[in-house]
Amino acid sequence: MNRPLPAVRLRVPTHEDAFAWHRVFDDPEVMEFHGGRPAALSVYEELTARQRRHDAERGFCLWSMLDEAGEVIGFTGAQPWPQEWGPSGETEIGWRLGRAYWGQGYATAAARETLERVRAAGVHDVVAMIRPGNARSIAVARRLGMEPAETYTHPRLNEPALCFRLTVRSGDEDSVAR
Repeated sequence: MNRPLPAVRLRVPTHEDAFAWHRVFDDPEVMEFHGGRPAALSVYEELTARQRRHDAERGFCLWSMLDEAGEVIGFTGAQPWPQEWGPSGETEIGWRLGRAYWGQGYATAAARETLERVRAAGVHDVVAMIRPGNARSIAVARRLGMEPAETYTHPRLNEPALCFRLTVRSGDEDSVAR
């Protein structure tokens, strides 16, 4: 049985959202596939500043994800692939939620909104880079209609990184899985 997705709102991250991201991601389970341990506040301060620049320059970024009550519960969005390895020059979509919000449909709802927004910004194709053991993120990618494409070797971890792809069509074509 498919349950309805929760209401979710996306906004360009504010400087204050760096503190919220730091708080909701301060959990080893949340960070299991993102370095394994919580990041310093300064990492999120730099990340939110970079996302504000991406939004101003490109019309998309990693947006702060807010629940029905307006609380920051994570982020989702798109940005240019930031690494020198992997799908260089491509637009990556991604999501990260605080542990308390897992399994409720927030990531899928927000990622679908992300696809609509990047399509409106003129992006034609997106990728999602996911570590093989990250079953939750793989499930979100599949719900979006993304297909596994390439596998890259993560240079620091010396393990595979899966690249999922989706063509995001513009115009009258229905490109986002519903």
